[in-house]
Amino acid sequence: MRRLFLLSLLVLFLLQGTLFAQNSLERLETSPRHHEWVKINTNTNEINSFLVYPEVSEKVPVVVLIHENRGLNDWARSMADQIAEMGYIAIAPDFLSGTAPNGGGTIDYENSDDARTEIYNLDPAVINDILNKTVDYSKKIASSNGKVVVIGFCWGGSQSFQFATQSSEIEAAIVCYGTGPSDMASYSNIKAPVYGFYGGNDNRVNATIAASASAMEASRNPFEPIIYDGAGHGFFRAGENENATEANRLAREQGIQRLKEILKGL
Repeated sequence: MRRLFLLSLLVLFLLQGTLFAQNSLERLETSPRHHEWVKINTNTNEINSFLVYPEVSEKVPVVVLIHENRGLNDWARSMADQIAEMGYIAIAPDFLSGTAPNGGGTIDYENSDDARTEIYNLDPAVINDILNKTVDYSKKIASSNGKVVVIGFCWGGSQSFQFATQSSEIEAAIVCYGTGPSDMASYSNIKAPVYGFYGGNDNRVNATIAASASAMEASRNPFEPIIYDGAGHGFFRAGENENATEANRLAREQGIQRLKEILKGL
């Protein structure tokens, strides 16, 4: 009986994952916005990056999106499209470019577990180089106004916070359920405001917020973390699932609204 119950849960999980992937792909396929793939050259590689343009009549900021530890999948690309829908250029580099067994990127891994394993093998210096080159590229886009924001989710949230300690070229770092840098001294290097989005039921990440807040305060750097009650890790993704919990759905709605306000204030 227990085995049948567990099997039922597994089937439900797989069905939800399939439905979620279909929703993300449907958004991409029906979006009226211009999508394209661009190559960004770094010191060690050529990074395949997904670029989305908004339907606007003036130059606008660019939002660099750092994907989760699953790689640049359909959801990450659909989130870039959602940011472009808000009126901003969005660019999402595939940090796994060139790392797959055949020299490809995220899409060339057999499954998300293999992609996740490789994500954590990436050299921090390579990650920083990719972000620096992506910011440089973003500033030179003809329809860009020269302002660049970095946003990251999960693993990408941690990278967004870390990059804020390395770059003086960004207007803000947006951290979605990612941990802050472990090197407390590095917080003094941050020049841009950091905005945090956290789920209430995500203590693995939330247990690190106090240390980050203390380091930011000591360095007199603005840090605005918000914890959304009852939401879990990855609520921006899980919250748009058809079977999302009420807490995840609400956190996503409130998070999207807050994101719009932050970007509007640039």
